[in-house]
Amino acid sequence: MANLQSLAKAFRQTLFFHFVLFTVTLGPLLFGYHLAELNAPSEVITCKRKSIRQTSASLPQCIHMSPAEFGLVQSIFTLGGLIGALSAGPLSSNRGRLLTMRLNTIPITLGPIIAAFAPNVAAMSIGRLFSGVGAGAALVVVPIYISEIAPVERKGFYGSFTQIMTNVGIFVTQLIGYWLSHDSAWRVILGIAGLIGLLQAVQLFFAVESPKWLAERGRNKEARDVLRRLRGTEDGIDEEIKSWGASGAKSADNDEPTERQGLLSHDNTEAQNDSKQNSDLSFLQVFKNPRYRPAIFAILLVMASQQLTGINSIVMYGVSLLSGLLSSSSALLNILVSLLNIIATSAFAPLTDSRFGRKGCLLLSITGMTISSVLLGIGMRASIKVLSAICVLTFVASFALGLGPVPFMLASELVDTKGLGATQSWALAGNWIATFLVSQFFPILNDKLGKGITYFIFAGLGLLFLVSVGWFVPETRGKKGMADVWGYDEQREGHED
Repeated sequence: MANLQSLAKAFRQTLFFHFVLFTVTLGPLLFGYHLAELNAPSEVITCKRKSIRQTSASLPQCIHMSPAEFGLVQSIFTLGGLIGALSAGPLSSNRGRLLTMRLNTIPITLGPIIAAFAPNVAAMSIGRLFSGVGAGAALVVVPIYISEIAPVERKGFYGSFTQIMTNVGIFVTQLIGYWLSHDSAWRVILGIAGLIGLLQAVQLFFAVESPKWLAERGRNKEARDVLRRLRGTEDGIDEEIKSWGASGAKSADNDEPTERQGLLSHDNTEAQNDSKQNSDLSFLQVFKNPRYRPAIFAILLVMASQQLTGINSIVMYGVSLLSGLLSSSSALLNILVSLLNIIATSAFAPLTDSRFGRKGCLLLSITGMTISSVLLGIGMRASIKVLSAICVLTFVASFALGLGPVPFMLASELVDTKGLGATQSWALAGNWIATFLVSQFFPILNDKLGKGITYFIFAGLGLLFLVSVGWFVPETRGKKGMADVWGYDEQREGHED
């Protein structure tokens, strides 16, 4: 009976909750889509493989690019991501998660349209830059938003949907790319992302603001109404609001519809809004504050390990990387890799809420990727096709175990609301810089050093990150707030501030 009650509680979330979850995670889906959209059609886009079919006179069938120019088009997406990451944190803290996501649909929709109709390298770069801004902002706001609408006992599971939808985006673009990597059809691949952005823009008008963000600003009745819609029940709502702080608890305990309370509530709400907005820490303030610095370091470390262990060498360059080993099967292998990433991330998602915890999943993930990198390097150097193919799959599966989903949920668990937006901006800034390094320099190093050697470098970095994460990153599963994670006296620290 207890198990049935637990199962019922886990699936009590309303259809509306899952609609909102799907809507907001279209942002991470587009992040994954743009990461991989140039992978399969790269030779067609750059005129290395041309068709004799007639194409539209208004747009060229392909765009002549040198390897350096194609690297620019690929990596400028990460520059846009950095811009989006740095701007989205403060905006979401001051103006709300929902408004930030709505505004973000502008670059998310505009970027793919510009890229799809690009006549030259410059126009395609501008389109990719706009797409990057949208993706970077989404990766800052969406994990925060999910952590604030998800039930406490399921935060790890629902938090993993950021990475699951990223993987779905990678899979979708790899699948479409397999069929449309010819003639001018590659423009359709780029344009589809704009339609997804437009879909999100429409659906976000039916979404709700983060209840925690509302409660922190004294808008407790609104927070309560939102939670009721998301949960589909009254059970536990008051306790959840109380766990967010004194202002939320006060409203939950005094929800009497009297005229006097309404007037006082209105006055207090405006005062709390002003004080709260003034108290949110900026990008530099959160770094200067010694309370937040260990969290920033831990998050930057995990974000760097996510990228510098080499996952995007497969996502961005997998088709060309493996074509020498597997010829015509390389594109199919990339589709299989993308599908495996979705399945593995979904299957492993409950582990972050289990006894393994966030940190245990991270350490197992880094270990698996490090071993896979060594064997993949050997397989590529010795032209052992079976070993290379298997190691690509274990490499991706290991990533899905921890380094995929966990980094995006850590910021909301390592710091309080006061520094959350700025800390998440730090996290994604580190992530985008690391992504840029891999996207820009992997093909260069792979060409200069010879096939497979780069994966030995990734393995060495994996060992370094394994020790560093084990030493510096705390476990957050089951912790109740920043003070519990870092083990300091919250009341004493509050007086010191």
